[in-house]
Amino acid sequence: MIPCRQCGVRPAAEVIGLCAECLRALPVGEVPDVHSPVRKKFGLPARPPKSRGGVPCTLCANECLMGPGETGFCGLRWNEGGRLITAAPKGAALAATYYDPLPTNCCAAWFCQGSGERGSNLAVFFYGCNFDCLFCQNASHKRVCEAPTVREEDMVEQACAAHVRCVCFFGGSPEPQLPFALRVAGRVVEESENSRHICWEWNGCGHPALVRRAARLSAASGGTVKFDLKAYHPNIGYALSGVGNRRAYENFAMVAREVPEKEVLTATTLLVPSYVDEKEVTAIARFIAAIDPEIPYSLLVFHPDFAMADLPITPRSQVAACERAAKRYLSRVEVGNRHLLMYAGD
Repeated sequence: MIPCRQCGVRPAAEVIGLCAECLRALPVGEVPDVHSPVRKKFGLPARPPKSRGGVPCTLCANECLMGPGETGFCGLRWNEGGRLITAAPKGAALAATYYDPLPTNCCAAWFCQGSGERGSNLAVFFYGCNFDCLFCQNASHKRVCEAPTVREEDMVEQACAAHVRCVCFFGGSPEPQLPFALRVAGRVVEESENSRHICWEWNGCGHPALVRRAARLSAASGGTVKFDLKAYHPNIGYALSGVGNRRAYENFAMVAREVPEKEVLTATTLLVPSYVDEKEVTAIARFIAAIDPEIPYSLLVFHPDFAMADLPITPRSQVAACERAAKRYLSRVEVGNRHLLMYAGD
């Protein structure tokens, strides 16, 4: 880490240059562009295109408007001759699948139904993402041109294997390929002889209608919907992830309201050192508690990765302060990745 380039006192990630307090002090939305150099390495646009008269994509909150030759923020769609072209072949997705024995390292494993069952989880890793998290621990998803393809029929067959108990869609994030994922999930629920738990791990900024369908499939199958509420202050969110995340909070509230089944909805927050601090967690926990204080909430210990490799593991003092803050409002709080604390500083 480096001293903040503005205050010169508090620590900052080198890629961002500003500390959390200086970011909060800026007018909302006027965060310096720190994502362009990172995205350029992958051939991705610096920001969601908003070309007047462009071809629209409404799958996520970015709502890209792609002019001639422009690519959407996720890197999976572009404007070719006035038509929206997608990188995935028809009837397939850019994804990789693998089996995990249960219980797996799912963020909801401390409370979910599937973690107590014998068998496997089918993990579906989607390439592409509608966010650009500088701390991404699965940054290979950005290499869209190298992505394998999986046919819908093959994925359904994998999910319906006798030993499978759960299907988890993650990535990257499922939002840019959510229609495909919904087709697979719907077929698995309808066609499998024994029910499979349908689970989603995402940033939550998908189109509300698609998010609603996904949550209802999870409720019907005894699965979970995990929202990654990365930050609460807009400027912290922009600095860390490159786009706004208000849609995540709106969709979270919508799922809580329209899918009342218990144990379906959950949230996580990665405790990025010096950025996602007690102030951020307090605001997130208050938001969740206003909906239902019994919604499970996981705080995840950070380890350095991708463009934020200069940060340390979340200090123990930050973890303890954030856990206390969350527990002031919520009755079910868990700290994940605790094993990393043996390597953390105070």
